[in-house]
Amino acid sequence: MAKTILIVDDSSSLRTVVKLSLTRAGFDVIEACDGQDALNRLDEASKVHLVVSDVNMPNMDGISLVKAVKSHPKHRFMPVIMLTTEGQQSKMEQGRAAGAKAWLVKPFNPSQLLDAVSRLVQA
Repeated sequence: MAKTILIVDDSSSLRTVVKLSLTRAGFDVIEACDGQDALNRLDEASKVHLVVSDVNMPNMDGISLVKAVKSHPKHRFMPVIMLTTEGQQSKMEQGRAAGAKAWLVKPFNPSQLLDAVSRLVQA
């Protein structure tokens, strides 16, 4: 059974690129346009194995999303990868403090993403 990954980004074109990379690698993908939409999708989904999220989004940013995911008993152990244009050390530290397990800076190489995903999603 394929593992399910939730992609969270306000850019539909970026979600499409990430989705193509992940589906070609055999993952199922759910998409959300911001942090609030992501929390709704998590509530609706039967099982999500990992979240890939942008940082800068309307309604709820990625750092707030990580905090919300980690505070929910059902999702607190779910790994989160930040995929963002933010490369500042202070932002990365905020992400790690919130519970993000990996940080990739856009533009990204799909093989980097797949490597990070494979390390965090148990087969």
